[in-house]
Amino acid sequence: MSDIFHEVDEDLRRDRAKALWDKYGIYVLGLAVAIVVVTAGVRGWQYWQETRAQASGDRYLAALQLIDEARYEDAGAAFAALAADGSGDYPTLAKFGVADAKLDAGDFDGAAKEFDAIATGGTKDALLADIALLRAAMILVDHGDRKDVESRLVPLADGQGAVRFSARETLGLAAWKAGDFAAAQKHYSQLLGDPAAPEVLRQRADLALAVITSQGGPTTTRRDDD
Repeated sequence: MSDIFHEVDEDLRRDRAKALWDKYGIYVLGLAVAIVVVTAGVRGWQYWQETRAQASGDRYLAALQLIDEARYEDAGAAFAALAADGSGDYPTLAKFGVADAKLDAGDFDGAAKEFDAIATGGTKDALLADIALLRAAMILVDHGDRKDVESRLVPLADGQGAVRFSARETLGLAAWKAGDFAAAQKHYSQLLGDPAAPEVLRQRADLALAVITSQGGPTTTRRDDD
């Protein structure tokens, strides 16, 4: 008798399963197909991104080669194209490449403007923006006005960013070049007295202070660790 009840129970289960499948089976199949399609789409998108990034890398290296060959105009055009349609981090790197191509070609004003453009909206990376601003100011030390250098670097030198030490050194150089020994010594002393500053920069600051003093600048306290 128990076998009969078991068979009836199995029949009822099959009937319920069939009824459920008839009612919801299409949705189960649809979900399974959707999972396959989405998975394939994600993998396809990842492959496409990797392919684009690899292609952008090849284009970037080719543009660098043009600079090595002194084909600065061609290099600038190649970098500009990569900045417009490249993938990954290469568009930002290409913007630096455009500026470097102009710098190597002797277009100092154009190079400074390109670096300024990166700093004021050409990248979302704060560090890269600061580096671009520093690069522009370094050009203007020799090919611009001291006030233009200070307007770019004083905020960086007074901040806590990674480029603050190089900003102080560049401000010192700009002041020194302008004959303002007191201001130059202030910047170099600030750099020299900061234990967080890279040792190579502190050594250069120490040397600069010695040279400025020998050129008639006021006597200043230097470190004595030699």
